[in-house]
Amino acid sequence: MKEWNPELYRQFEAERTRPALELVARIPAIEVHTATDLGCGPGNSTELLWRAWPQAQITGLDSSLTMLQQAQQRLPDCHFIAADIRSWQASPPQDVIFANASLQWLNDHPQLFPHLVAQLAEYGVLAVQMPDNLDQPSHRLMREVAGQAAWREKIDSHATDRKKLLSAEHYYDVLTAAGCHVDIWRTTYYHQMPDAAAIIDWLRATGLRPFLASLNEREQQAFLQAYLAEISEAYPPQADGQVLLAFPRLFMVAQKR
Repeated sequence: MKEWNPELYRQFEAERTRPALELVARIPAIEVHTATDLGCGPGNSTELLWRAWPQAQITGLDSSLTMLQQAQQRLPDCHFIAADIRSWQASPPQDVIFANASLQWLNDHPQLFPHLVAQLAEYGVLAVQMPDNLDQPSHRLMREVAGQAAWREKIDSHATDRKKLLSAEHYYDVLTAAGCHVDIWRTTYYHQMPDAAAIIDWLRATGLRPFLASLNEREQQAFLQAYLAEISEAYPPQADGQVLLAFPRLFMVAQKR
């Protein structure tokens, strides 16, 4: 898959950062010496950790070198590393492990979450936010368009492999069994978009990437036109002409006992 595009990702930075702000606000008042941002992207969420705990050692972790370069330029006082979240080993154990809109790309959460808890210091906190939108029209219609005859053979079958999140109850059981006190909640944001095409601009930086990765430029444009026709019906304009993009997200803050 092509590298992540930081400029495209940051086009809606305020909307993407808002859940991270609300997640930071729910982290218990503990003494933080070390904190790691998993899937830090261009550093917008890492900056929140740096502002919350300016004396702490803040680390950003990502698999995209392009994203890491942008993050390092943005936050020269923080440390950034290229690594795979699934095999990452914290040294030293972390007071805060923060994952804003990153873990939904990984499977095997019943194994992954205890692994992350094991990287926490005593009374450390794992703070996670994940989009829970695979059943929303924005994502359901991606899969439907990809299943059309024109695209079925061209789009990598793995594009539709992203798994639905576990239930809140399942995550609660996984995290309490790993020795944590758990705060878990769900929020649906309604993002105001000027039109349906803006939804595509949003998703091209994230959810649409696997669908477009195996297509050439001409094919990408044709796929996006077919997708736009579908979402224009699913997201009609409001009375003022704006379009509302419903975006559910699941949050959890787990403190190691």
